[in-house]
Amino acid sequence: MNTASSTSTATSVDAAMNRRMLTDSLFKNLMTVGGISVIVAVSAIFFYLASVVVPLFTPPGVDNRQQYTAPGPADQPTLAYSGEEQREIGSRIGTQGAITFFRFDTGAVLAETQVPVPPGAQITSASLGEARSYSQGFGLSNGTVVLAKQGFTVTFPDDKRLITPALTYPLGEAPLPVDPQGRPITLLGIQQTDDGSTIVALTDDRRLFVSAVNVTTNPMTGESKSEVQQSEISPAPADIRQLLIESKQRELYVQHGANSLARYDISNKTAPKLLETVALAPEGQRITALTMLSGGHSLIVGTDKGELAQWFLVRSEGANFKLQRIRGFRPMPAAVTALAPEFFRKGFIAGDAQGHLGSYFATSERQLFVEKLGSQPLTVLGVPPRGNGYLAQDAAGKVYTAAVENHYPEVSWHSLWEKVWYESYEAPDYVWQSSASNADFEPKFSLAPLTYGTLKAATYAMMISVPLAVLGAIFTAYFMTQRMRTIVKPTIEVMEALPTVVLGFLAGLWLAPLVDNNLVGVLLCILLLPASMVLASYVWHVLPTPLTERVAPGWEAALLMPVMIVTVWLVFQIGHPIEAVLFGGDLPNYLSNELGITYEQRNSLVVGIAMGFAVTPNIFSIAEDAIFSVPKSLTSGSLALGATPWQTLLGVVLLTASPGIFSAIMIGLGRAVGETMIVLMATGNTAVMDFSLFTGFRTLAANIGVEMPEAGVGETHYRLLFLSALVLFGFTFFFNTIAELVRQRLREKYQTI
Repeated sequence: MNTASSTSTATSVDAAMNRRMLTDSLFKNLMTVGGISVIVAVSAIFFYLASVVVPLFTPPGVDNRQQYTAPGPADQPTLAYSGEEQREIGSRIGTQGAITFFRFDTGAVLAETQVPVPPGAQITSASLGEARSYSQGFGLSNGTVVLAKQGFTVTFPDDKRLITPALTYPLGEAPLPVDPQGRPITLLGIQQTDDGSTIVALTDDRRLFVSAVNVTTNPMTGESKSEVQQSEISPAPADIRQLLIESKQRELYVQHGANSLARYDISNKTAPKLLETVALAPEGQRITALTMLSGGHSLIVGTDKGELAQWFLVRSEGANFKLQRIRGFRPMPAAVTALAPEFFRKGFIAGDAQGHLGSYFATSERQLFVEKLGSQPLTVLGVPPRGNGYLAQDAAGKVYTAAVENHYPEVSWHSLWEKVWYESYEAPDYVWQSSASNADFEPKFSLAPLTYGTLKAATYAMMISVPLAVLGAIFTAYFMTQRMRTIVKPTIEVMEALPTVVLGFLAGLWLAPLVDNNLVGVLLCILLLPASMVLASYVWHVLPTPLTERVAPGWEAALLMPVMIVTVWLVFQIGHPIEAVLFGGDLPNYLSNELGITYEQRNSLVVGIAMGFAVTPNIFSIAEDAIFSVPKSLTSGSLALGATPWQTLLGVVLLTASPGIFSAIMIGLGRAVGETMIVLMATGNTAVMDFSLFTGFRTLAANIGVEMPEAGVGETHYRLLFLSALVLFGFTFFFNTIAELVRQRLREKYQTI
């Protein structure tokens, strides 16, 4: 019986051990699978974000290269190339008025037309308006000008797209008289819009005329009537080489001599005014190409040394502006011989004397690509409306074409993280402005103010939450009675469950006006609340012992609550009289008008309080658990050896719990960095680089939340929002990695205490 019983017992023990080993193995494998799954999930998120972002930094692709002889009359030099947005039909404009429409990829001629010229007259000059207007002007030998405009009509007969080119005359086919003496026009500048046209013409006897033409059409009869305003610029600069009119038709640029440019105010066409004369190229260099970027704000200058530079107007004093060199680009290998701007973006292409073609983008200061097309100098360049190709003709009459995949030229390290000097700005700045109401908009995609705002929000939130949470955790875990702890800890942890959208709603609609109306009181609270607690503690310390013994140890914190309430009430009561005496009754207005400190109602102080409230429970809960988990044997041993409770706290408890406390702070920091709804609803969401307590900001997370719904899939804006998410991911990874390294170091250092 004893043997059988022993055998049965051994069998039961073996079975129990086997089950236990099996359970351990299953849970071990389950934990392994779970851990690997987390790593795979996080890696998948990273690689997905990266897959969306990487195309931003890939170089443009150039393919489908073709070569053919210049289409159209061979006896006419080429003035310009253009085309329609589908990159199917190109147009060649001859200097003698011949306009040829051809297949973009093969050069096959589709249609030809000739600008009408009166008998006995000849075309003596030609010029282009802004690329998007498709307008060109021709000066005649009798002192008149003809304006023509290309157009492309898209129809769908038999469900197939058909693009039909055409030529119209916005001022009529009859030439417009410009020179009363009828002298030949040798140089021309034109700009044409639906609101009117401006013509600047130089005659062969060096007289310079400015003409404004407004055409009105009677809607009933269809009869058109022209109204002409004209004046002469006298004296005209010597050796005029090029005339440019900005797209708003308010300023005229006259390039003369080797490197000089005269700027005229022609907003009043009857009284042009010389504003300034500047040297666009350094001494010893000569301007060989000059064009205006889309929008008419910037000039691109090319020199005989291959140098390229951007110039635009910068406010100097009051309402005065001066033309200023803003940036230079990587030079071309040889002298710049031709320039062509894009239709809508701030990009342009350049050709040089050795047959190189370069593509550039102004805002990002990028040279996108340079390739050698042939051995002859490139004389004429053209870009389709979408910037997805190029047309280049060399001195031998050969045309080079290609398709260009160039979707994200606005993006570079410089444009994302450094100061950029944008058009119409007084100085370089960090700016995020992803959209505007007009086509002349220059995208401003600086992530610097968003990253700065993210760190600013986290800083103010942590300045409020860390002292409250950590000191509260220390008192709760080490000094507070168990009964009171069972009330306080769950209450604070319930705060953690509050939705941040509710906190943001309250911060924006209740807290922000409260702080604005009681700014002095709120600022005094920051100073006087801690002071009142210290004073109350001192008073408690000097009270008679029989009185203090009536309060059980660990319940002292309950006595601080009325002290805090009274202090806040008192501070708010005295805040308004202080504000009236010292700040004229309006501290926000005093900050703005007297001290020059920008004040916004929804500011960093409001966000710091609201986010501090949101982050505090996270830090408190983890830190309190870490402190409370310190073995009682350590504290008892320290006290038994003669250490005071405070010495035990500082020398034993906090050192042992430091890994957990540090982890709590880093988790709170991660929460603050990624917070969205509070920032979105409690600030003005202004992307500024200002650490002031009284201004708002915009964070990466809030920016994603605001702009992702309106971002076009695959566009630059869309991918930059994913880049913002990747930066946030990097922040989180960095902080968590540092936290883990420090936590392990602290654990190794203090585990033997």
